[in-house]
Amino acid sequence: MKKLYYSIGEVCELCNVEHHHIRYWETKIPALKPHKNRAGNRVFTETELQLVAQLKELILDKGFSIDGAKKELQRQKSGDQVEVSLQTDLKTDLMEIKLFLEQLREKL
Repeated sequence: MKKLYYSIGEVCELCNVEHHHIRYWETKIPALKPHKNRAGNRVFTETELQLVAQLKELILDKGFSIDGAKKELQRQKSGDQVEVSLQTDLKTDLMEIKLFLEQLREKL
C-alpha cells in the first residue's frame, strides 16, 4: 500500500539522494514544493517523490544542469500531453470504427 505522504528521509532513502540535493532543488524547481506539516517538516506526495526521482536521474546520473533539467521536465510534460491527446483521438477513431462495423453487421 502506498503512503499519502513521505518524509524527506524516506524520499532520500527511496531515491538514493542526499537531503541537501532535495532542499536545493526545491529552491530552483518550481514544481517541487513539498508541504510542511505542523512540526515544520517537509512532507512529499507520491507525485513529488516521482519528481525527485526524475531530477536525480537527470541531474546526478545524466549530468544535466538545473536549467537543463527544468527544460527536459517541461519537454516531457508537453510530450505527455501530446500522448494523451493521441490516445483520445485513437479511442474516438476506434469507437467510430466499432459503430460502423456494428451497423454493417446489422445490414447483413
